[in-house]
Amino acid sequence: MGKRNSKLNTDSIGQLAERTHFTEKELRQWHKCFIKDCPEGALTKDAFLRIYGEFFPNGGDPTKFGNFLFKVFDQNKDGMIQFHEFIQALSITSRGNLDEKLNWAFRLYDIDDDGYITRDEMLHIIAAIYGMVGKTEDSEGRSPERRVDRIFQIMDKNHDDRLSMDEFREGTKSDPAILQALSFYDGIV
Repeated sequence: MGKRNSKLNTDSIGQLAERTHFTEKELRQWHKCFIKDCPEGALTKDAFLRIYGEFFPNGGDPTKFGNFLFKVFDQNKDGMIQFHEFIQALSITSRGNLDEKLNWAFRLYDIDDDGYITRDEMLHIIAAIYGMVGKTEDSEGRSPERRVDRIFQIMDKNHDDRLSMDEFREGTKSDPAILQALSFYDGIV
């Protein structure tokens, strides 16, 4: 397989600068680093998990959460993360405003992409986060199940055991504890 998307032309840089929170200079720097790690121009799931795992050398296992992240990064669902997919996710998680981060987080938690977050989906993500940091309870002694119960108690306004984007957004914005509990990935991505 030949190199894919290994060159970043001026038009592409300009488009990415418009769609991200990075300058053209920063995009060139990020692209140079990306190509150094991914000379083929795309990041495979195995490579992504390996690189992501390097951020967690002690304790937890980031593999489950890394798989969920890969799914959100891989916007076109081709099994690879191209530079534009990588940089757009990085832009949102590192420099995005609250609404951008909430939309991104919703996509992460909505594992089956049906437009809703179920208790089970949220439990999978929260348990993966706990596993990644090597814990079975949070600082208040809550298990992932108890944390999900608490979040749904506050957010699920129509009590249908699933969260719409509006419920997720409003519930998160209205409760600082949930905002913190959901974690907006500044240090995870």
